[in-house]
Amino acid sequence: MSGIKKLAGQTIWYGASSILARFLFYMLTPYLTLKFKGTVAYGEMSLIYALIPFLNTLFIFGFETTYFRYIQRKEFKDDIYNMLLTSLIGSTLILTLLSLVFYKSLAALIDSTQYPQYIILSIFIISLDALSALPFAKLRYEGRPRKFALIRVVGILLNIGTVYFFLSVCPRLLEEHPNSVLLIIYKKDFGVGYVLIANLIQSAFQLVCLSKEFLAFRWKFKYDMWKELILYSLPLTIAGFAGMINETFDRVMLQWLAPVANPEAAKYEVGVYSACYKLSILISLFIQAFRMGAEPFFFRNSVQEDAPRTYARVMKFFVITLTFMFLVVALYLDIWKQFIRDTSMWEGLKVVPVLLFANIFLGIYINLSIWYKLSQKTSAGAYITLIGAALTLIINYLFIPYFSYMACAWATFICYGSMMVISYVWGQKSYRVPYAWKKLVAYMVIVALLYFVHHGLTRVWPSTWLSLTLATLLTGAYGLFILRVEKKEFQKLPVIGKFLRT
Repeated sequence: MSGIKKLAGQTIWYGASSILARFLFYMLTPYLTLKFKGTVAYGEMSLIYALIPFLNTLFIFGFETTYFRYIQRKEFKDDIYNMLLTSLIGSTLILTLLSLVFYKSLAALIDSTQYPQYIILSIFIISLDALSALPFAKLRYEGRPRKFALIRVVGILLNIGTVYFFLSVCPRLLEEHPNSVLLIIYKKDFGVGYVLIANLIQSAFQLVCLSKEFLAFRWKFKYDMWKELILYSLPLTIAGFAGMINETFDRVMLQWLAPVANPEAAKYEVGVYSACYKLSILISLFIQAFRMGAEPFFFRNSVQEDAPRTYARVMKFFVITLTFMFLVVALYLDIWKQFIRDTSMWEGLKVVPVLLFANIFLGIYINLSIWYKLSQKTSAGAYITLIGAALTLIINYLFIPYFSYMACAWATFICYGSMMVISYVWGQKSYRVPYAWKKLVAYMVIVALLYFVHHGLTRVWPSTWLSLTLATLLTGAYGLFILRVEKKEFQKLPVIGKFLRT
């Protein structure tokens, strides 16, 4: 259990900063949905941020995972950071130049030809973030959470402050002091562009703060070592690219295929779906926190004799946590929907429970993925993610013209569910871990049934008071059930165990 305790500590240190950073960023959602209310600007912004992760995956090339994997090996320990960062700098320069040459084609892909400068800003954001990736990974591996957390959180605060300055302060200045010198940098109809400028400032700030780590390398290139690193990274890049299809390309397809009268209406549909998607924030943030702590933890513990047993226990606590989060969001949706200030977007709330469960599947898949990373079979991750991407594309293509963003939600659900099952079956043949899969499936079925009980009763007797009371009773009942079933496991945890024994 000490291994799980260590992972929990890493998740708290590195994950809490990521949770806080992403939560602060998500706090822009109510602000931006209010500022862009009645326009298609939120949809345009969502399309831009659907494109960025694709290019980001190509730029980073899976080097973070490669770094954590190979720094464990003696022959790579002294050279791995130098070689990866040398390669990353070179590839970033090449990809940035290529992206700038073809920026108009990228703008046409998401129907943003009216503002192609949005794409140029995005390219520089991606480049700076790529250069920051390995220095951030170095901080994580070396156990320097305070600097990691400070850079992430201050960067987000700087982002939020810049967005507020351009979207609230400058319009007020224009109205009250039309000759203010500050208005030289302000253009009234450049709304989404200012969100991107704020992001660019954040990315530049992060890289400057990481300058010590970034510059603490020597130009180094050993072809044989580099070749092995690239062969390990390439399938991760393919998997990452396919993963972005699963995660964000549905917005682009929704823009193309939505059953609406014109492109502007399609962008509004994208905005509705994107805003409601963000209500899965709680699960998404926990998964992000877990990933930050889990990857270096899994690689460090791979040499331990009881590693598979530790991984199984991690999975159990992970699924229990995710199922609780599902109930907290799905049953209290009357509260969470206030996060979206444009009430006309509430029409899309029906996608939230589907997307929450899809994110549970994604979290389990991420947890399962350790088998192919440890067994040097990263190509398996590429194949699994490509299968998921194919399902995403096919389902969205066939059903968006009829069901709009509901098709996107169910495509995400089916995609991640399929990836989870394939990874489990395949992984147990290559790297067996004694997961308590029957119990974990039962927990997911139980919370799904609790949701349907809540949904059914609140439809018959629609009342916010009843909805919240029932949500509390059902969530509490599930908590007591888990404590009863997993009492022995929880007693092994220092704080909870002491509480249960008293």
